[in-house]
Amino acid sequence: MKSITVKVPATTANLGAGFDTLALALDLYNYVTIELDTKTHIEVENEGRDSLPLDEKNIVYIAAKAVFDMAEVKMDGLKIKLVNNIPLARGLGSSAAARVGGAMGANYLLGNRFSKDEIMSLTADLEGHPDNVTPALFGGLTISYVDKEELKYFKISPSVELKIVVVIPQFEVSTSRAREILPSEVSREDAVFNISRACLLVSSLLTGQLEHIGAGMQDMLHQSYRKKLVPGIDDVFEDAMKSGARGVALSGAGPSITAFTTEGFEKIGNSMQQAFLKHNIKSRFLVTEVNNNGTEIIE
Repeated sequence: MKSITVKVPATTANLGAGFDTLALALDLYNYVTIELDTKTHIEVENEGRDSLPLDEKNIVYIAAKAVFDMAEVKMDGLKIKLVNNIPLARGLGSSAAARVGGAMGANYLLGNRFSKDEIMSLTADLEGHPDNVTPALFGGLTISYVDKEELKYFKISPSVELKIVVVIPQFEVSTSRAREILPSEVSREDAVFNISRACLLVSSLLTGQLEHIGAGMQDMLHQSYRKKLVPGIDDVFEDAMKSGARGVALSGAGPSITAFTTEGFEKIGNSMQQAFLKHNIKSRFLVTEVNNNGTEIIE
């Protein structure tokens, strides 16, 4: 039986002001190897090897089966191997990567019956929101939006070679919990604040005028409410900027924090680690770059 390996990038969403809209693909990857079998068998390496389900409750399997169901093709089982390098429940798009990997692998086994746009809509429905799915599939910086109930996106390849320092604390924050904590309504002033900052951020990344990134990543819609879920976040933000970061934001629902820079990334990462340690929180940091390719099939 033929098998296929899918390479899916991590993503960092919101980027401060772009709540549920902006997200960026990073050069940190999960690998999903999938093939048809008479029964389902799942193997996990690295992240989640001791916690992820190894049966039909695994979200990679669920996404793959959803593609077979959409194609109205019956399958008995799947043999799936996951090599996970994206940390779980840390705000780096691990669930989106899993769903995209399973769906793209299943689509390949079906002879690429569906377009990437159709896979995007399916996986966004499974995920519950589109912001991580679109950059995972297409790479770069994506702007996700819904027009007349149809999910659409716009992709941008940033004009500068950014480094994204990702500091990952040793605790988890569930997306559902991070959403529950948000208010159901916001003021007009806060909405206008975020619109202006999101426009500024996108313009900065398009033109390479990085002096505006810091202001462009300011936010009034979600980060201020989620602070209580990430102890020390204000100190981490402050120390990152003092160490030379151009802008800082909570990654997705958190608790990971991203700092954008073009230089001095080791200094920035170390300073953010030390800021977390002031609050007795251990962390590690990665230095990543923008992935502009999105999901790739490795035969």
